Amino acid sequence: MAAVLGSCKKEAENHVSNKTHSAEKKDTAVAPEIHKEYYGIYMGDFAGKEMITPEIGEAYEGEVYKKLSLKINRITKDSVYGQSIVNGNQRPFRGIFNETTKSFILDEPGNDKTDGRFEVKLNKDSLTGKWNAFTASAVKSPQKTLKLMKKEFVYNPNFMLSENNDLIDWENPKDFAEKYTDDETGKTETYQVSKNRIASDAVFKINASKQNLTEKDLKNLRKLDLEIIKNAVFARHGYAFKKQTYRNFFEQTDWYIPVSNNVDQDLTPVEKENVALLNRFIKYAEDKYDSFGR
Repeated sequence: MAAVLGSCKKEAENHVSNKTHSAEKKDTAVAPEIHKEYYGIYMGDFAGKEMITPEIGEAYEGEVYKKLSLKINRITKDSVYGQSIVNGNQRPFRGIFNETTKSFILDEPGNDKTDGRFEVKLNKDSLTGKWNAFTASAVKSPQKTLKLMKKEFVYNPNFMLSENNDLIDWENPKDFAEKYTDDETGKTETYQVSKNRIASDAVFKINASKQNLTEKDLKNLRKLDLEIIKNAVFARHGYAFKKQTYRNFFEQTDWYIPVSNNVDQDLTPVEKENVALLNRFIKYAEDKYDSFGR
């Protein structure tokens, strides 16, 4: 019996030893990382020429600026890995780094019509260069230039919209029928007016990342107020918004840096409770509309 137990123990020790050795071999097979000082998020303007159709007049070709977030996660001798985020669309990329010219060639996967190649050059904390779509006919602007600065993402529950922020939702206009009566003739005419949703100053005062919100705090707020207060929670965690309405609000700040299209697991218990309460109110809230020139 002792001999059998001793044999089993020896086999178990050998099994553990073999497992450890295999793991070590796997680790040593991973290519070593280099230039970690270049890792991080680079964010800035992503510009290209597109056809613009104004409300009055003919369409013309003009420069359209978007925000691009380029994150470099890993650099080895042969490869560079990371992700790009624009319009809330997160895409992985892989490429190469030229140490002599300090330049990158970075390719998105190619299985989405918006995928393309970045050719960018590093200068201290900035990246400049161009992007070309793999399928030029599939996108409005197949060639874009970019100018990015290195940014550090930090979660801070105190981050708020500035009172200088535009509180108008330009992306969802709604037509309303209004009447006009001529004082001289007494004739009444009906005409269509396009109006936009507007938020109130409540979005500068209510912070769903810090306060335990109550129904009393929310019951008189407009729908857009509630949406902004809720989405400010996600913006603080670096959520990449697909809806342009929210991007327009938060990209006006100097703290919003999109890093992921899923930050649900990062929310604090207070934030989760507040988001659930806000969702209940958003479902039944109404908007206020007004007309603006642009």
